[in-house]
Amino acid sequence: MDEKLPVAQVAWKQQSRKLPQTRWILLSAAALIGLLFSPYLNLSHLFTKSRSCHHSGKAPTEKSFWQPCGELNGNPRECASIEVPMDHFDPENSGDKTFTIPLVRIPGKEGSLNLLLNPGGPGGSGFEFLYRRGEQIKALVGDGFHLVSFDPRGVNSSTPEAVCYPDAQTRKELSPVRANDVSDSAEVYAWSLNFAKACSDTMGEYGKYINTPQTAADMNSILDSLGQSDMYYWGFSYGTLLGQTYATMFPERSKRVIIDGVVNQFGYYEEKYDVESLVDTEAVLDGFFDECIKAGQVNCTLSALATSKEELRHVVFSYLEKLHEQPLNVYINNTAYGLLDYSQVLFNGIFPAMYKPQLWFSLADNLYKLIQGNATDAFLGYSTDHWGLLGEANDFISLNDGASGADHWPQDKHAMFEEMAPWLNRTLFSSYELKEYYEKGHWSVPKTHSYVPRKEVETAHPLLILSTTYDPVCPLVSARSANAAFVGSQIVEVKGYGHCSVAVGSVCVVKHLREFLYEGKLPETYTQCEVDSPYFVKPDAPGTASITAQTQFEDPEDQKIHLAQMELARDWEYSRPLGY
Repeated sequence: MDEKLPVAQVAWKQQSRKLPQTRWILLSAAALIGLLFSPYLNLSHLFTKSRSCHHSGKAPTEKSFWQPCGELNGNPRECASIEVPMDHFDPENSGDKTFTIPLVRIPGKEGSLNLLLNPGGPGGSGFEFLYRRGEQIKALVGDGFHLVSFDPRGVNSSTPEAVCYPDAQTRKELSPVRANDVSDSAEVYAWSLNFAKACSDTMGEYGKYINTPQTAADMNSILDSLGQSDMYYWGFSYGTLLGQTYATMFPERSKRVIIDGVVNQFGYYEEKYDVESLVDTEAVLDGFFDECIKAGQVNCTLSALATSKEELRHVVFSYLEKLHEQPLNVYINNTAYGLLDYSQVLFNGIFPAMYKPQLWFSLADNLYKLIQGNATDAFLGYSTDHWGLLGEANDFISLNDGASGADHWPQDKHAMFEEMAPWLNRTLFSSYELKEYYEKGHWSVPKTHSYVPRKEVETAHPLLILSTTYDPVCPLVSARSANAAFVGSQIVEVKGYGHCSVAVGSVCVVKHLREFLYEGKLPETYTQCEVDSPYFVKPDAPGTASITAQTQFEDPEDQKIHLAQMELARDWEYSRPLGY
């Protein structure tokens, strides 16, 4: 859907994206699905600045703080910005150094509380999120909250922005590296040494303070600027890591925290290797084949090749193994030709679709045509490595957060590879973590935070935890880990596939979300919600202004929620490959 703002009011900025770490890729692969280079907003020339620190005292009035910055479909957007200390935890260290954090808001009813949103990443732009999908999020939440999001420190329109290259041309020339197979290890090892040095040199002192605990403290500065004491928050994917970090650091302000598509914070902060994020990825892939067979040839052309999910998987991967041995040369015309290989189909086609079941119809159709000898659509969709042209906020945040650098990793090339090799062969998709691990091993920016996840955390009000049954990168077991860590929290599970609850339609989960936000009500026990629509339905044409309901509800409000969910599921972006 084209969403246009007044040209005189908005200067567009395309956020640089990077599909780095698997979990980040994982979480971010979805970000590049759909409009791979959808515009990210730079509205810094509209921002009203307010210097704010944790518990900073009197906040500016709503009228003076927010300024109009366009509208979409009759929904006005308001913008502002605040300055936060470079280091919240050591004022002397910060001196007069600050980050500028841009804010955007969709107003609710007069007198409403502010609900903070984070779309994931790390490195996801809250501006892009609210401009692109704020209308649908508002339909889910209702009119009783102002929806507020922001570009976290280092991200997009925040300043200084996290970068490892002096300009876009240098990034284009130096950032690409082939890293989809263990055979690429020697090249990635050498590339990552230079990359780590460039990141450190380019960002200087600021680079050390681009991390999740500092961003959690920034969220208090946002609340203080709004004159609101209690945190109301909904975070997706990496946003669940941010939400858990905030709730652990500031439990007394955590009044309504929702985490959706959960990252295991214990593994993220403390472990070198990503043990958990991919445990259900192949279960989602099995679900794709299973639902295809159930849908039949009318809605899933690929089902014509087999009679069971096991047979269908065998047919597809037998063909892909041939591509592994001999890539396919594809010629469409003199401007579109090249090679299509195994890793392109697996990592640019199959893997991103595991996040987003709305892509299953087109994935199945492309695979069917490919196996039948027509490679045009698969080549156009999957041959380009879009991840190579992306930015570095994701790297700074995730590598500054976790177990990175020489204190944790062997520096000898052979020792490093021998240690990581078993982790790269655990699952069908594990080799995608190759680049992440070498970056972590060579990262040279000093770690400046001392955050350690805790258990038995008692918050001002217990957390609501949302998850699908089979999430390709933030599995249900991670939601259970958060449930065990936060006293009184409760899980609502959507019985389906995809990344985060918004990957599929379920009016049931939205009702639980609203009860929690407005009444503080959690289910008494672990709760499951059904998915409202089939997985294989022919999608509306790209650019279609409206979307067709896949289920009819008697209640008009339920129908409105369903349509908003279908719109989100069709065009949801996890603002970065976090993967998380």
